[in-house]
Amino acid sequence: MENKFYTVDQVAEMLKIHPKTVRKYVREGKLRGTKVGKQWRVTGHDLSLFMEGEENIVPENFHEVTHDYSVSDNKSNNTNDKISVSTVIDIVVKNRDEVDRISNTLVAVMNSKDPEYGNSTINIQYIEKTHKLRVMLWGTIYFTETLLNCISVLTDNND
Repeated sequence: MENKFYTVDQVAEMLKIHPKTVRKYVREGKLRGTKVGKQWRVTGHDLSLFMEGEENIVPENFHEVTHDYSVSDNKSNNTNDKISVSTVIDIVVKNRDEVDRISNTLVAVMNSKDPEYGNSTINIQYIEKTHKLRVMLWGTIYFTETLLNCISVLTDNND
């Protein structure tokens, strides 16, 4: 396993876990990976180190729901496209209905495909173990501001 690079799918197959779980481990720093283009690669050495600490693997009853949405059919030279913003928002939620309400609303806003959004992306994860909805935004200032305002409105009524 020394100098070989493995894809997320190959690692998932070797560890008998879902590829999304492998990506999660990479994002969280539990498994070291290198981004090659848009794909993650894991060296044999890093995979060996991870497997030695296999007791840290999240139990099978752990549930993670991930949604990725992107608006990229716009090729404008808008000033907003010259500045890229990324942010991660963790929202403590009471139940699955609240997760669905917030997620569906954010997806609907994203699907409006406002030209000001430019090449923007949203990733939504529900981490059931901690009752958190994690929203990750990448894109223009306008897109980020719009989604943050939307999240603020959606969470103000939670008390």
